[in-house]
Amino acid sequence: MLRPKVPTMPQPTGLVTPPAVVEPTTVIQHTPQTPAPAPVVAPAPAPARPTVQLTPGAVIALVGSGTAVVLVAGAVLVSMLLAVAITAASVAVCALVVRSLIASEGKRR
Repeated sequence: MLRPKVPTMPQPTGLVTPPAVVEPTTVIQHTPQTPAPAPVVAPAPAPARPTVQLTPGAVIALVGSGTAVVLVAGAVLVSMLLAVAITAASVAVCALVVRSLIASEGKRR
């Protein structure tokens, strides 16, 4: 019924360039010269990293901001859950009303 047609390769119509010829080259290795020994210099001492010191005010600020983040995230999640619950309840009420209307329509006839 439906048979795919396999395309055939047409003959080249334009100018065809022959492939480039690659000629081998010789590799010459040079022996590296040894550099003069460098004078021995002691390594520079690493700079001392400052330690983080938490003051009581900084600790209270960190705890307060962490608590605020947790409360805001909790409020957002609870409000989303409440929105889903209200939507589900309203859909259920609509389904009951529609079912009641269909049942009362059948009893009248």
